[in-house]
Amino acid sequence: MAWKSRTRSLQVFDTELSADTIEWCPVASSHDILACGTYQLQKGGGEEDATPSRTGRLYLFEFRQEASMGPPLTELQHMDTAAILDMKWCHVPVSEKPVLGMAAATGELQLYTLSEGQQEGGRSLQTLCSSEVGAERLALSLDWSSGRMDSSDLRVVCSDSAGCVSVLSLAEGALMALSHWKAHDFEAWIAAFSYWDTQLIYSGGDDCKLKGWDLRVGPSSPAFTSKRHSMGVCSIHSNPHREHILATGSYDEQVLLWDGRNMRQPLSESPLGGGVWRLKWHPAHQHLLLAACMHNDFHVLHCQQALEGGGGACPVVASYILHNSLAYGADWSRLPLEGPAPGSPPTTTEPKESLAESRGHLRIQYESPTASFDTSLEDDAGRYIPEGCAASSAPPAAVPALRPDEDAPSLSCLLASCSFYDHMLHVWRWDWTPDETLKESDQC
Repeated sequence: MAWKSRTRSLQVFDTELSADTIEWCPVASSHDILACGTYQLQKGGGEEDATPSRTGRLYLFEFRQEASMGPPLTELQHMDTAAILDMKWCHVPVSEKPVLGMAAATGELQLYTLSEGQQEGGRSLQTLCSSEVGAERLALSLDWSSGRMDSSDLRVVCSDSAGCVSVLSLAEGALMALSHWKAHDFEAWIAAFSYWDTQLIYSGGDDCKLKGWDLRVGPSSPAFTSKRHSMGVCSIHSNPHREHILATGSYDEQVLLWDGRNMRQPLSESPLGGGVWRLKWHPAHQHLLLAACMHNDFHVLHCQQALEGGGGACPVVASYILHNSLAYGADWSRLPLEGPAPGSPPTTTEPKESLAESRGHLRIQYESPTASFDTSLEDDAGRYIPEGCAASSAPPAAVPALRPDEDAPSLSCLLASCSFYDHMLHVWRWDWTPDETLKESDQC
């Protein structure tokens, strides 16, 4: 059966400061809650050697499907903070409340609880606790051990700009440091749990290495080290539905899928372009992977063939191309979408203007939200210019043979994404439905 795939923008919100992380709440009572974090580098005043300051702002939103006469996203709260590098909700409630973890430029891991306000519908974030993972460094990423909705032995892993990884436990409203070690030669961009064996932790760094760490034997040496990525490893996500399956992304513009039992060779390698900053497996559909590709927009990959041993690159089945700047934050919502998509025009997946015809500036090798950016290094539309203006920047062709799920006749998903220079948050939906015009030919 052939399928139609389309993305539609539902709302755009200006975060004022550069937006780099966005997370839907996974706790059942709060699936309508969305958090967005920002990062702003303020250069020192006047003096050349003045230390720049990093500031941020944390936004909290509520999504209302029934808001047909107005925008569905309502701002509940915002608070000024240190610059935010990453955020993750704990997948299960803590003391019956959702908890949001934040990696801050102060080198702290900060936790907030989502509480009901005094007024009706007045949910807000309240400080729970914090812990410094190291002095004179930035906390760059975090992950919870609860990815398979397991509430026992709650722990957080955090990576930092000194190349270190820290593991902390959460009990009785307080964080306790369990272990801390030097994992990478340069920035440790990402650290993540194996959701199937939470004694196993993965980390990726600017030294181009992907490493595994078994906490049962201690972090004195890694369980494995992979140099398959040719540039810094900046995204890792364990598949919560398929044991041993791991996705990694890098500044080298590749998404690699791995079977954790054999880290010598990836299951597949998919070139996406632009540097893969964040990867998120779908919360319910085990074959769908969302990628935030820095200079090359947001894409959904269908990984079924690769996970079943078929090899080859994972096809892109949807792309969201309405951001005009660095694509950093992206996440799936667990909210079910009801009814047809609103009447806004769909995002097309036709190839963009030929890069060979556009006039660009100096090519950016790679960027990260911890650096001081210069927008003149991008083209005038904020788009990445690949070396040689490769034709591969166009979205891959549709793959009509794929199905969203063996038991589902169609699929509608709610997503959110955010971009850096233009400080924009987008809420959008993706519909993947059978192509009615091709049904008869499919049955012949």
